[in-house]
Amino acid sequence: MATMGSLIGLVNRIQRACTVLGDHGGGAGGEGSLWEALPSVAVVGGQSSGKSSVLESIVGRDFLPRGSGIVTRRPLVLQLHKTDGGHEYAEFLHAPRKRFTDFAAVRKEIADETDRITGKTKAISNVPIHLSIYSPHVVNLTLIDLPGLTKVAVEGQAESIVQDIENMVRSYVDKPNCIILAISPANQDIATSDAIKLARDVDPSGDRTFGVLTKLDLMDKGTNAVDVLEGRQYRLQHPWVGIVNRSQADINKNVDMLSARRKEKEYFESSPEYGHLAHKMGAEYLAKLLSQHLEAVIRAKIPSIIAMINKTIDEIEAQLDKLGRPIGGDAGAQLYTILDMCRAFDRVFKEHLDGGRPGGDRIYGVFDNQLPAALKKLPFDRHLSMQNVRKVISEADGYQPHLIAPEQGYRRLIDSSLSYFKGPAEASVDAVHLVLKELVRRSIAATEELKRFPTLQSDIAAAANESLERFREDGRKTVLRLVEMEASYLTVEFFRKLPTEPEKAADKNTPVSDRYQDNHLRRIGSNVSSYINMVCETLRNTIPKAIVHCQVKEAKRNLLNRFYAHVGSKEKKQLSAMLDEDPALMEKRDALVKRLELYKSARNEIDSVAWK
Repeated sequence: MATMGSLIGLVNRIQRACTVLGDHGGGAGGEGSLWEALPSVAVVGGQSSGKSSVLESIVGRDFLPRGSGIVTRRPLVLQLHKTDGGHEYAEFLHAPRKRFTDFAAVRKEIADETDRITGKTKAISNVPIHLSIYSPHVVNLTLIDLPGLTKVAVEGQAESIVQDIENMVRSYVDKPNCIILAISPANQDIATSDAIKLARDVDPSGDRTFGVLTKLDLMDKGTNAVDVLEGRQYRLQHPWVGIVNRSQADINKNVDMLSARRKEKEYFESSPEYGHLAHKMGAEYLAKLLSQHLEAVIRAKIPSIIAMINKTIDEIEAQLDKLGRPIGGDAGAQLYTILDMCRAFDRVFKEHLDGGRPGGDRIYGVFDNQLPAALKKLPFDRHLSMQNVRKVISEADGYQPHLIAPEQGYRRLIDSSLSYFKGPAEASVDAVHLVLKELVRRSIAATEELKRFPTLQSDIAAAANESLERFREDGRKTVLRLVEMEASYLTVEFFRKLPTEPEKAADKNTPVSDRYQDNHLRRIGSNVSSYINMVCETLRNTIPKAIVHCQVKEAKRNLLNRFYAHVGSKEKKQLSAMLDEDPALMEKRDALVKRLELYKSARNEIDSVAWK
């Protein structure tokens, strides 16, 4: 079994480490943080209820700012560490290398640090001050001193101050691992106690609430608080504790806290009303009671704390895997990392092309929509109009008109028509090239392993785009060659199968030569149009094949081949430059590594201490 207070001392160290690493948030700890999983004690009370005096009595030192109105304007996370001996001293988290042995200086530092955030106003802030006190006269304990609850705003305060303070206090006491130390003055009706009302609201069963009555010595003559202290007036699951604070006269005389403790003990022992309760009254008893209870709560929570720690360790490990582990310093490790990053990018790029990720379907859109639409818009109606057919045929015949079929005219009309296909063919190549470039950009952005290396991202993008330019040029040459092939050798069978219809009778009012010429030219234009349509259908099928072969397939197979060869010839210094990480990601990974070490250390320490 662990010795008394050893678990609390361990929790104090872990909480302090959590705070240093920022593993906490609003209230006593962020959602799901280790800070939140570890129990602590929140001190709650109305203004002038004696909260500060209770804390000073527990610590045995006069160290808190005093005054009227709101004195505590920021939460004070106070960690008490029991030492075996030696001098008492205090340390602030915001001044980690400074040790305070003068507790008047501690009071001044609390006031100054409060003003640094809130200014010299009566405003409040939920940013906590973290103070650790090391002393042989304290018990291991974590206490959180919260601003005093109030009912009205005074001059210089925002109208929302009442609700703001309550919201801040609730952000701590709402948490199931928070023990509530509810401070109420004995010279006021317990039914109107701000602390008890709030505690009842957040802890209706009273399992987490300890009631403290202050100012017992200031009650009206003939009255006492025995009914409250014995739990008859307001019952809690834990015993009420009475406290007698130093009087203003004692404070003015600088009566030290140890003398005040002796005086408090004498008061209870000699009191006819409270003498039978003296053994469980006073600040010293309260501190031991809280420490024992906190130890018991921590022990009961160990399984859930360990489970939460294990879950968080797994989550941090996963985040580190996502960000990438630190890289070895030798050239071989660096080259391996670069090639591994390239392979990861290549996998994502192929997933985009093959349909595992969006984007590759846009290539099919080029073939199924853009290319057919462009082919449909080609100006064949104008090019094969009767006027243009007549012009081309006449120029092709020269001085000797054709006898049967104007073969040279046919060839010229077909050649000039086929040249129109070059535009849509090249446009399709360019469109697919743009899609592939966009997929490279998306793939780099989607490759988690690459996010930590901005320089390598740029290098891979440049190498990939350089390859895509080569593939585009190959694609352009191939589709143009397809068009030129159609012009190089005409499909003779097509023309041999054309029907040879006799000329129809012409209008008797039209000259015979003109009537024959029009019908003849109309049929030539129609025959050429049919042939071009046949070629168009062929190219509509072969252009996508050529583009996929030259651009898409090559991109899948050889996108980074040249880059691999280039990287393999680089020296260690050049490889290091390529692996120049994003400083923000380096900082994030360092923070995760420190959190991981904290959680693993916490798990090991809790295991070793809890079951001794």
